[in-house]
Order: sequence, then structure tokens, then C-alpha cells
Amino acid sequence: MDLILYIASGAAVGLAIGLTGVGGGSLMTPLLILFGFPYNVAIGTDLLYAAITKAGGVVSHQKQKTIQWRTVRMLALGSVPASVITALFLSQVFNDSTEYEGILTRSLGVMLVLTATVILLNGRLRQTVKITSESSNGFFARHNDAVIFLVGIFLGIFVTLSSVGAGAFCAAVLMVLYPHMPALKIVGTDIAHAVPLTLVAGLGHLIWLGNVDFMLLGCLLIGSLPAIHLGTRLARRIPSNILQTAIATLLLGMGVKFAVF
Repeated sequence: MDLILYIASGAAVGLAIGLTGVGGGSLMTPLLILFGFPYNVAIGTDLLYAAITKAGGVVSHQKQKTIQWRTVRMLALGSVPASVITALFLSQVFNDSTEYEGILTRSLGVMLVLTATVILLNGRLRQTVKITSESSNGFFARHNDAVIFLVGIFLGIFVTLSSVGAGAFCAAVLMVLYPHMPALKIVGTDIAHAVPLTLVAGLGHLIWLGNVDFMLLGCLLIGSLPAIHLGTRLARRIPSNILQTAIATLLLGMGVKFAVF
């Protein structure tokens, strides 16, 4: 019965990902915690789940030439080493997962709130970016590579600690830093960076912390992979704005709970 529940959960989250582009870490990790999995196992398993489910998206975007690989490299130069160091830090400093559970909980809460805020303010953020994009001599324009590298470090740390942030949050940052980049290229670049980051973070949880449940991972993938494809096809017929707002509101509530209570 549990296996059927996990497969159904994978299908539900996969459908949400296909319909809205949101949900890989931000929906799956809280759901696994709700099912009673320890925070560390939920986060570690979800990281590998995210890497596998997004890998197909990289191939698709590469065929469409909608990936800016230079930006992916700059992000990864910061995020991948930061992820490795974060996982090593947890394994060397703490003797047991219960000792760093509080760090994972607070990190998850903060990243859920940030992700929800980005989704809710997406339209306003786009308008602000359009207005400010004319000032091409701004700080971000002059120090773009350095800022992208620092953003990568931030993502490397907090995605490893929470499994959240490699998707919607990173895309919003790219939108601000690259106001003239087409939306499809932002999505492609975001996904191309998310795959190596979540893969390295997930392997860190697996190798050094033992935080991956392979039976659970298999069930989630069985349910989600076909559901993502279905959701992508249905997305043309269903307004995603309403669904994104509902998901963001849910994430905001869960984020506050994890961060504060």
C-alpha cells in the first residue's frame, strides 16, 4: 500500500511540474516529510529525484538551442564546490543526522518562503526588470560574472541543505541579471544548471551522509516521469497562473511553518 501511495505522490508532483514548472523540490520534499520520512532522507532522495526528472529537459532545450552554457558554467563553478563542501561539512562536524536536522529544517523553510515569494511576485518582477533594464551600466552589468558566481555559491549551499531553490528561485535571479534574455532561454539555462547541482548534492547526501532511500526514489520516478509528460501536454489548455498562485500560497505556509515553528 505504501508503494502505491509513493507512486501516486510522484505522479501528482510530476503533473504539477508539467503544468507549472514548479514542484521538483519545493513540493516533493515537504510531501515526503508529511509521509513521515526524516528530513535528511526526504532532502537527499528528492535531490536525486530532481536530477533525474530534469535531465530530459536539458536534452530538449539543447536541441532548441535555448541554453546559455557560459552562464551555466559560471553558476556551476560556484554551486558544485559549495555543494560538496556543505555535504562534507555535515558529515565531518556532526555524528548523526539528528544533530543537523535543525539546520535542514530552517534552510527548507527559508528556501520555501523565497521560492513562494518569487512565484507570487513573478509578474511584478518582470515589469520591474523591464523598467530597470535600460540602465545597462548598473552594478550587475559591470560585475555580472562575479554576481553569478556568488549566486552559484548560495544555491550550492542551500540546495544541498534543503533541496529547494535550483528551479524557480534561480530562474528569477537569472531574469534580473539577464533582463534581455528570452524567457525560454532562462528556463533552459536554469534547468541545465539544476541537473549537475542536484546530482552532486544528491550524491553527497548518498555517499557521505547515507540520506537516500532507493526504493522510495524508484517509486517516485515511476509515478512522476509519465505524469510530467502528461502535464506538459495539458499545460497548453489549463491557465498556469492560477495553479502557480495556489502552489505558491501553499509553499509560503509550509515555509513559514518549517522556518519558524
